[in-house]
Amino acid sequence: MAKALKRTAGGEEPEPPVTVSDTGDAEADGGTAVTGYRGPAPRGDESPSSVSVSGTGNAIATDGGTAISGFINHLHVRELTVRPSGLREHGRQAEASPNPLFPRPTAGTASGGVADAAASLAREVRCRWQREESHRRVHDPFPLPVRYRSAPAGLMDRLENIQRLQPGAAPRDLDLSGDLRSVVDTYRKVDSRRLVIIGRVGSGKSVLAIKFALDHLAAPESAARVPVIFSIGSWDPITTTPRDFLIDRLLRDHPHLARRTPDGATLAAALVDAELILPVLDGFDELAEALRGPALEALNTTSLPLILTSRREAYARAIREGHAPLVWAACIELLDLNVEDLAAYLPRTDRFAASWGGCGDLRVWDSFLERLRVQHTPASIRLRQILGTPLMVALARTIYGTAPGKQPLELFDTTRFPTKGHIEEHLLAGFVPTLYQHRAHDQADTDRSRRNRDVKQAQRWLGYLASSLTHDGHDRQDIAWWRLGESVRLSTRILHTALGSALCMALATCLVGFCGYAFVHPFELRPTRVLMQGALAGLLFGITFGLAHGVLALSGRSAALPSRVRLKLSTAERRAGRGWTRDVLVRVRAALVAGAVLGIGTSWTDMLIRAADGSFPDSGFIRIVTGNMLLLGLVFSLTAGLAFGLLAVLEAPMDITAAATPVHLLSANRAAAIRQLLVLVPVITLGCALGGHIAVRLIPMVFPWTMTWPLSVAFFYGAIGGLGGSMSYVLAFTAWGQWLTLARVWMPLTRRLPWDTVAFLKDAYQLGVLRHTGAVYQFRHNRLQQHLAHSYRDPGQRTAAATPAEAPANPLKADDQESSALG
Repeated sequence: MAKALKRTAGGEEPEPPVTVSDTGDAEADGGTAVTGYRGPAPRGDESPSSVSVSGTGNAIATDGGTAISGFINHLHVRELTVRPSGLREHGRQAEASPNPLFPRPTAGTASGGVADAAASLAREVRCRWQREESHRRVHDPFPLPVRYRSAPAGLMDRLENIQRLQPGAAPRDLDLSGDLRSVVDTYRKVDSRRLVIIGRVGSGKSVLAIKFALDHLAAPESAARVPVIFSIGSWDPITTTPRDFLIDRLLRDHPHLARRTPDGATLAAALVDAELILPVLDGFDELAEALRGPALEALNTTSLPLILTSRREAYARAIREGHAPLVWAACIELLDLNVEDLAAYLPRTDRFAASWGGCGDLRVWDSFLERLRVQHTPASIRLRQILGTPLMVALARTIYGTAPGKQPLELFDTTRFPTKGHIEEHLLAGFVPTLYQHRAHDQADTDRSRRNRDVKQAQRWLGYLASSLTHDGHDRQDIAWWRLGESVRLSTRILHTALGSALCMALATCLVGFCGYAFVHPFELRPTRVLMQGALAGLLFGITFGLAHGVLALSGRSAALPSRVRLKLSTAERRAGRGWTRDVLVRVRAALVAGAVLGIGTSWTDMLIRAADGSFPDSGFIRIVTGNMLLLGLVFSLTAGLAFGLLAVLEAPMDITAAATPVHLLSANRAAAIRQLLVLVPVITLGCALGGHIAVRLIPMVFPWTMTWPLSVAFFYGAIGGLGGSMSYVLAFTAWGQWLTLARVWMPLTRRLPWDTVAFLKDAYQLGVLRHTGAVYQFRHNRLQQHLAHSYRDPGQRTAAATPAEAPANPLKADDQESSALG
């Protein structure tokens, strides 16, 4: 029998032995039982397998073919036993796959820092989705009974592949039927740990994904991998591999994972490479249609355990075009709610009637449900199909159960609502006004974000947000605060950048000029010269920054990404590694070029000013211009490189709470931008002043020039470059600066968004119009986004003017026809 080893920071310590006996259960002292044993059980008088414990908490048998996963923290295992007749999982008998070709996928080993990052990420994911589940009112008054069944065989891989069997082995039957409460158990039945969840629009796929993530995290034996929900609607599988997409989204939503491991990789990359992440890929159908096939092909190149959600027809079409489903993947299909589900759920949401003692006249759902049970009425059949999805039930509940005065019986009016499309558009159109009208009655709320808003204005702003997410005919989902400016035309953005930079440089030049003359040469103050110098400096640098923005836009990088770091004087959390060194060198190189341009522009500004007021010497024009360009270009270049290199040295990864919500990430970026400004201004000012003072003594050693540059003049140019250049950089090339100038100034001026944009987005989230997905907002559902975008683009058109085709009676084929007709 081998001793199990517990890995600690100080080395390996012996733990109590782990044995394999013949009774079938695992017990642990002070913790969770170990489950998931696979492999041949001991028979007869065979000696039990000896087991060792790896650094990640997995147990590996030394006789080959036996593997156990699920150790957590510092468990003390008494003994592990296996029945000859089968395996034991969660106290229930489970049948093993006959002759498995490969064992079930288990998470890889990880170093202490990566393992700690996985544990921290698990806690963060659990808190985030518990909060989001509560916000979406999943448990109010109780979860709708979302049920599912095994999908048709054509939508999943062969059973032999799903169960990872050897050639010739017969697969066992795979019954994947279940409901919201059993989704984790259903996932465990899939040996390949790859599952596709399909359903029609609004059938509860995202809620099921959240339930899976929370239940998976709550199951101790499943804690090796952290389930992370990724919204994949913005993924471009042609240019980005699945691995790179997962790493990018982890860094966006969890900036603290930007810390580097000793080998230079980020913690996000280390977690993905160690297979400690269980991706829950939500919204395959939200990809552009042309990208679904490449996305499926990209996912088929990896054996990574995952869950994928999609509309049924979108996934089926991708299979037909690619001639293969997601390899090794089983598939379940969500079922519609029935009348009994509605009868149990809707009356309990009617709190208004309950507050009046259950008076029959005030019960909005009783008569509606009674008429809904009439089987052969066309209106009843149509409404049963519409209310078969949790999305439409939530909309109906909000419109008819939130405020008194509206009766759901109006939905039976076939003259007003002749088709399913008209009813659905009616529910979608009434959702936002109902929420904001109901808010208007609440005058006692002191939360600044939850202020009363005009319903029409709120709809127009939400419609603009929804419309701005449509790009090249494809609807994006992420409302990222740092990308709101992309909805403005490129020419406007370039002009905006040029004007902002020109204003910053002009103000800095005038401020430094007036202060310099006032305190250093008070009798030589010439306001006209200072104003002209400010105007010329602003003009030159505005053109320069505007051109730089245009070049970045043509290369696809016009929108600055949010910062994942903070400035910190302490060295305790300082970044390190090869990746950090590479980042520093790249930034210093860019700063050297930008500084040279800034210095050359400053020299030309000075030349034009001196030529205008007649103070430029008559002789030596070429020598003076060349000398000034060389001096200022060299000084500004080296100073900018030094300043941005210092910024990189002072950077440390954000803490774990920085991206808990979009508002927190925005606040962290605002603090980072202000700290950058506070570092850049004095460093560039002092660097230019002292560097220029030294340069005028070194340059004559190389060139036969006599140069004079008094220290006061050096400080003057340094202060202009430090103040004006730093402000221009922060406003033009940081995510917070672009947000400030575009989303907080330009868009409110043009009435596209309110002045209190942050409060408006937060309010829309609290009302339930928006939802959080990591560091970004999304509309509650893609159907609501499409409706709001359509209403914004065609405000005078009736929302239900187009009569969609009726859905076929077969619910398995109804999804795509409804979506194409209504979407």
